[in-house]
Amino acid sequence: MADKEFGLNDVVEMKKQHPCGTNEWKIVRMGMDIRIKCQGCGHSVMIPRKQFEKKLKKVLVKAEE
Repeated sequence: MADKEFGLNDVVEMKKQHPCGTNEWKIVRMGMDIRIKCQGCGHSVMIPRKQFEKKLKKVLVKAEE
């Protein structure tokens, strides 16, 4: 579970691919809901934190502190 620690501006990989073809998402807002933005087409999605944690595969790039 240690590899599933995520933060604001991290690039993450989700279990399912986005219809545009990429599987990289950037976390742009955190709270009860998490907003992620597709790195391929720029589409933004807001999903509940619990659902996000279930669908998260791994963190690809950690944001600079």
